[in-house]
Amino acid sequence: MKKEKIYRVFSHLPELTTERLTLRRMMVADTEDMYEYACRLDVTKYLVWYPHPDRDYTREYLQYLGGRYAAGMFYDWAVIYEPDCKMVGTCGFTSFNCSSDSAEVGYVLNPEYWGKGIATEALTRVLEFGFDQLKLHRIEAKFIKENERSRRVMEKVGMTFEGVMREAMLVKGKHLDIGICSILRSEWKDKNKKVID
Repeated sequence: MKKEKIYRVFSHLPELTTERLTLRRMMVADTEDMYEYACRLDVTKYLVWYPHPDRDYTREYLQYLGGRYAAGMFYDWAVIYEPDCKMVGTCGFTSFNCSSDSAEVGYVLNPEYWGKGIATEALTRVLEFGFDQLKLHRIEAKFIKENERSRRVMEKVGMTFEGVMREAMLVKGKHLDIGICSILRSEWKDKNKKVID
């Protein structure tokens, strides 16, 4: 996979849909919905970023993303829960290893919507896009060891737990153990019983 393809695809971020969700680019209009969860300590406890201090910070972040999208250098979708017409989190790719046809995915969800299968539904759609449209060979996801909720989402979509990398990331001043799960293209095809070549 070539970097040029990544830039081309993500500079015109395609909208993805599922039964209950729309995945689209983040916009400044999402400020209130994003701030609602991004300001919470229970959301950022297992993430690499700190809570947003105020709505202005969230708005400026979303404005910044407009340029990143235009350059094809941001690979994350806003997760819109259609029954409530509300942005409830994000899901997408965090990085690509073009020489290995692989990528890493990540997601975050408003706690008010935990337990509804939304993260699983969104991640399944992103994996489908990665294997079908981007022709990836491997997709992985990482989690801070204590975040079992996140690991369960990964396993629900068919990812295999590979192990823990000891003190592999410096997060908020501490070296933390990081778990990793992954799924291969062949496993995805078997799981979904459809040809995606």
